[in-house]
Amino acid sequence: MSDLPVPLLFGMLAALIVLSGFFSSSETGMMSINRYRLKHSANQGDKAAKRVIHLLQRPDRLLGGILFGNNLVNNLAAVITTIICLRLYGDGSTTLGAIVLTLVMLIFAEVTPKTIAALYPERVAYPFSWLLQPVLKVMQPIVSVVNYLSNTLARLFGVNPNEAPQHEHLAPDELRTVVDEAGDLIPDQHQGMLLNVLDLEKTTVEDIMVPRVEVNGLDLSDTIENLMKVIRSTDYTRLPVYEGDINNVIGTLHLRHVSRFLIGDDARVTHASIRRFVRKPDFVHESTPLSNQLLNFQKAKSRMGIVVDEYGEVQGIVTLDDILEEIVGDFTTNTAEDEHEDITTLADDCYLIDGGTAIRDINKHLDWSLPQDGPKTLNGLATQFLQAIPDGCVSFHMDDYRFEVTSLTGRMIEKAKVTKLGKAEKH
Repeated sequence: MSDLPVPLLFGMLAALIVLSGFFSSSETGMMSINRYRLKHSANQGDKAAKRVIHLLQRPDRLLGGILFGNNLVNNLAAVITTIICLRLYGDGSTTLGAIVLTLVMLIFAEVTPKTIAALYPERVAYPFSWLLQPVLKVMQPIVSVVNYLSNTLARLFGVNPNEAPQHEHLAPDELRTVVDEAGDLIPDQHQGMLLNVLDLEKTTVEDIMVPRVEVNGLDLSDTIENLMKVIRSTDYTRLPVYEGDINNVIGTLHLRHVSRFLIGDDARVTHASIRRFVRKPDFVHESTPLSNQLLNFQKAKSRMGIVVDEYGEVQGIVTLDDILEEIVGDFTTNTAEDEHEDITTLADDCYLIDGGTAIRDINKHLDWSLPQDGPKTLNGLATQFLQAIPDGCVSFHMDDYRFEVTSLTGRMIEKAKVTKLGKAEKH
């Protein structure tokens, strides 16, 4: 090689620099490519994408071949540079030649091609995969030896390359980040819906159920006159039906089945005629995740479930509408709920709240962060903090909030004024 003409040596050096840039950009492009976009392109029939997926199936072989080729051309470039320096300037020029070659390689074979590949991985990986396939096949014997030795060394450090984690699969929190960072690709309203779907797994039926003290139902031990008053005045389309006590639930009644009762003489209506249209109840455990309950409603073709605890005691009811509203937000108008507003604004960051209001609803409505890992209602949270039902209207602080009980009964706190404290008020 030392006998070759200097112009030819410069040409070979330039070619080696180009090859080094090819290997460097190939490595960055292949490793930086979006795997989900790649799979989508492959599913659409893109042959280049399928070729890249095939190469990425064994990243140790891919990296082994790229790095071997890159180091080979870099070393050959160093040898040719040394020969050129000796031929043109003598022994004292080799150090300067090494410095110049380092700068040239950094600019033209490392930083620039890797930056381009990192910014546009598909534009680099797709066309370069044409060349990488035959190159890797040619270098396969050497690459196999290199991979065997490197994998053996990796096992000494407790790493098994054949059992590498599958980075293609995202954890729920990582998927939330993907949705959050989608930007203009997903409208804000749709982003919220997707995030709510992910939260269904964390939310249980107990968190959204209508508690038993607020359940509006039909007690078949009552008179027909009272039952008809409930049927005519209710704002709901489905009512739980029980006998004597709500724990003795016998089913649910859809009001479309009793439309014939609404007109005419109530004396013609009997308990038996009402019972005839009662559907068998669907019992739901209070700890059931909403994602599971949504599927249960779908399988059972049902829209209402009776929520029970571990002892079989009825705790409340949950409906399909309640779960759907957790995903899309409030999409129905409930007259009964509108008439009994649970949260009333008194001033900035100060609200009068019913004791039976769910902590989760308060946090969601006011963007607060009251603790949700214990009691589910404001009354439960306050009595847990006080360790007793207060004897009178008391005031206390809990974290960043001030509670002032305004009305209570012997059994629970009915209303409390809750204020979120500012930094000045905390101190």
